[in-house]
Amino acid sequence: MKTLKNMEAIFTVAVAIACGASYASFSQPSAARTADVAQANAIPVVVVSAKRLTEQEKKISLIEERQALLGNATASTL
Repeated sequence: MKTLKNMEAIFTVAVAIACGASYASFSQPSAARTADVAQANAIPVVVVSAKRLTEQEKKISLIEERQALLGNATASTL
């Protein structure tokens, strides 16, 4: 009976040490996590250096796009 009490105490101490060690290891940031956080905080910047289309150019572009879609749609049904 005394042996079982000792085993219970040993088990309790082992669980307490394991919980403390796992808590301590998760609270410290690893190098991979730090790099991921640094990349996540970086805001991507997109620079567009093109001139805007005029109204007439937009209409022409839309007409050409529609004609291309209609041409592809009829070719795919054959």
